[in-house]
Amino acid sequence: MTSIRDIAKIAGVSAASVSRILNNDDSFSINENTRRRVIEIANKLNYSKDKNKRGVKSNSDNLTIALIVRHEEGSEREDPYFLDIRRGIESEASKWRMRVVQAFRMRDTEKDWEQLSKYGAVIMIGEMTEEATKKAYDFNHKLILVDSYSKYPNYDCIQTDFASKTHEVLDRLYQNGHRNIAFIGGLGSKVTIEGLSTQYKEEVRAVNYMEWMKLNNLDHFSKIYQGTWRAESGLNLGREMLEAEPRPTAVLVASDPMAVGVYKAINEAHLRIPEDISVVSFDDIEMAKFMTPALSSIQMNAKEMGHLAVRMAKERMLGDRTMPIRTICSSELKIRESIGKIKS
Repeated sequence: MTSIRDIAKIAGVSAASVSRILNNDDSFSINENTRRRVIEIANKLNYSKDKNKRGVKSNSDNLTIALIVRHEEGSEREDPYFLDIRRGIESEASKWRMRVVQAFRMRDTEKDWEQLSKYGAVIMIGEMTEEATKKAYDFNHKLILVDSYSKYPNYDCIQTDFASKTHEVLDRLYQNGHRNIAFIGGLGSKVTIEGLSTQYKEEVRAVNYMEWMKLNNLDHFSKIYQGTWRAESGLNLGREMLEAEPRPTAVLVASDPMAVGVYKAINEAHLRIPEDISVVSFDDIEMAKFMTPALSSIQMNAKEMGHLAVRMAKERMLGDRTMPIRTICSSELKIRESIGKIKS
């Protein structure tokens, strides 16, 4: 049900201004571009001044955002990062009085791709194969990719700065005297059109760890341990890492849930953090600051990524922008007690 307030919110003007524009008030002086914008939005929302029609629910989906997510419902609930992206999308859309619908999950057996053409824009959350991304684009050119590191030129894309942040964290460990630094993380993966997951070792943090070690002539210390993104995998990979000779003095972990497992492995070995081994991770989940010792972690505002995705979709839906853009969001390293210096 479309109201003058809905149009005003989306157009960024007052309800009174919308009313005077739609009622063709000749005495009302306003920028011509704003007048045209208000009328275009009203048309897209199928707004009618006819009192008998006002209140009739519009069949238009021009200002509805369709979501495509890569995770199954259960795994999405367990991952605070992707859950916060979704929450950010939903809250920002609500702010602009836009509707968000979940078109489908990529893991679904049956997916209705054709429905994407009726929506104002499509947001895909997570890494998909090039074939799957192109299929969504074929049905709707107003496509926004969130947390995708693919370099496709035709789509709006929102990425993290985890590549450069990996270098920053390793620089910090180096300054603290660490040279024998290990990496523990999950395998990268993309979801196919069929809903299958294809895994690869070249995950962005792992690649940049190897690059940094090589740039600093520490190739001989390079040790990468990869598995799933769960705490149990962190535990098993942590145990494996601690058997290395010489044992690393620091470890960069790709996610906080994995770091929980790494902490347990270190505790089992009767070693101390950070006296025997420093630990730093990614995500900065709520639990990180309450771990013993408090975990140093990289914080990315995932909700803000969701907000940004909606604003980019809004620009596309209203025709404010036609050029694809790529946005890199900045994260912040939260230094806590888990990083120490090498004793001379």
